[in-house]
Amino acid sequence: MLDFNRLKALHAVAVYGSVGAAAEALMVTPSAVSQQLAKLERETGAPLLERNGRGVRLTDAAGLLADHAGRILALVETAEADFEALRGEVVGRLCIGAFPTAARGLMPGALRLLQERHPDLRLQMVEREPERQVREVARGELDLALAQDWSNRPMAIPEGLSRAMLLDDIADVVLPASHPLAGRPEIELADLSGERWVSSSPGTVCHDWLVHTLRAAELEPEVSCMVDEYPTQLALVAAGQGCAIVPRLGRDFVPEGVRIVPLRPRLSRRIYALWRADAARRPAIRAAVEALKAVAADRGH
Repeated sequence: MLDFNRLKALHAVAVYGSVGAAAEALMVTPSAVSQQLAKLERETGAPLLERNGRGVRLTDAAGLLADHAGRILALVETAEADFEALRGEVVGRLCIGAFPTAARGLMPGALRLLQERHPDLRLQMVEREPERQVREVARGELDLALAQDWSNRPMAIPEGLSRAMLLDDIADVVLPASHPLAGRPEIELADLSGERWVSSSPGTVCHDWLVHTLRAAELEPEVSCMVDEYPTQLALVAAGQGCAIVPRLGRDFVPEGVRIVPLRPRLSRRIYALWRADAARRPAIRAAVEALKAVAADRGH
């Protein structure tokens, strides 16, 4: 009989394209994945991996088995969801992904609420970038994710996923205190022509959004500093290294030497919970969404 965990390892390699990436998704070591595949090869009597340059690829036999494994995993998930729904109890394991500011600003309170209300629920949280979370929820690696997009640049949600709005997170301009516009009650992006900017790393949602937003206002962004954490961006603005646009959830601590000025028209990002539609009947999913909504309501601006 084929071992379920070994099939799961093979399926992860098929989905992610390498043993290392599969190990990261499964939260185990590459050695553990390789051992599972070696045992599966002995069980089936067929080679499953073959060399492909510096990496590996699945053999035809492995591809066939991985397809079956995908269907088996989907059936197991459906069975678990049906059983939990039948019992009506908030139990089992729930893995939640969150992008950095939500992991800091929303998840601690939500996890505490869930532990208090449902002590038999086994919780796990991982920090992920938004695009990766969407893929992992769709593939079943995450049960629930906190995702984000911007009001002027919405993100497409794959078919088969459901979401619930949690928070409309307003973003403001952060300026050095000595900036000529720092004393205004509000400003427009056009007022910041020729400014240098502090931004997230290229390829991230927030960097790409900033470039898109500035160019839509007919401003060509000159990015002087690229850092991903908002507290670091605020510190760089305080040091006079440029301006930044920072959402309010990312401003737990505002250093001296900066001024926060609202934008006209307002810019905001939408934060929402995301899960697979066929898992919606799980009481644990519903409980987690309720906890997140409660915490988000307290953080509302």
